[in-house]
Amino acid sequence: MLHVLAAGCLFFPGLYLLCSRFARLALPAWSEADCSLISARIVSSVQGILAAVSGIIVITSCKDVKFGRHWLATSYIWFIIPYMIYDTYTMYLRHWYKCQDKGTSNGKDHFSAAINSLLRKDFLMLVHHTAILTILIPIGLFLRRDIGDFFVGCLFVAEMSTPFVSLGKVLIQLNLQNSFLHKVNGAFVLLTFFICRILLFPFMYNAYGKQYGIPLYKVPFNIPLHCNIINASIMAPQIYWFWLICRKALRLYTSPSSSKDR
Repeated sequence: MLHVLAAGCLFFPGLYLLCSRFARLALPAWSEADCSLISARIVSSVQGILAAVSGIIVITSCKDVKFGRHWLATSYIWFIIPYMIYDTYTMYLRHWYKCQDKGTSNGKDHFSAAINSLLRKDFLMLVHHTAILTILIPIGLFLRRDIGDFFVGCLFVAEMSTPFVSLGKVLIQLNLQNSFLHKVNGAFVLLTFFICRILLFPFMYNAYGKQYGIPLYKVPFNIPLHCNIINASIMAPQIYWFWLICRKALRLYTSPSSSKDR
C-alpha cells in the first residue's frame, strides 16, 4: 500500500498548492493568508467528499458487518495518513498567519506565538488528529485482523459533514455570513453532522444487532469492551462539536453576526 500512501503525499499538498496559486491569480487583492485559508478549506472539502463516497461504497458492499471485505476500507486509511499530517500543518499555518497579522516579527517569537495559539484555540482538534494518527489508524491497518470493514466505512461516512462546514467558513471569509446561502448551508451542517457523526453510532450497533439477532440495547454487552471504549472515545468529541455547532446555529438564525470567523 506504499503507492497509496505516496499518492496521498502528492495529492493533498499538491491540491493545496494548486488552489493557493489559483486563488492568488483570481483574487489578487487577497492576502497570502486569505488565499491559504480558502485553499485549506477546499482541500478539506475534497477529502470529506472522497472519504464519504469511499465509506458509502464500503458499507453497501459489505453484506456481513463483521467479515465483509472491500479494498477501499484499508486503502483509504493509507491515503488519509498524509492528509492528517498535512491538515495538522495547515492548522499551525493558520495560526502562524494570525500571529503575523498581529505584528510578531521575530522568528522564534513568531513560532512560539503560533504554537501557543494553536494549543490554546485548537487543542481538541489537535488531540483528535493525534489520536487518529497514533491510535485509530494503527488499529484500522494492523490490529483489527482484516475484520470490520463495514464499520471502517461507517467512520469514513462521518466526513460527509466536512464540505458543508468548510463551505460555511468560506462564505464567512467572503463576507456572506448574512446570506440566504449561508443559512441554508448551516441547516445542512446541522443535519449531516447529526446524522453522520451522532446517529452513526446507533446505526453501527443496530446493524450488528440485526445481523446477529440481538436487540439494540443489548449490543454493547455482546461486543468486546474495547470496541465500546473506542466508540465512546470517538463519539464524545462529536457530541461536544455538535453542541458548539448548535450554539452557532442559534446565533445564525436569531442574530446573525457580520464579523469574520477565522
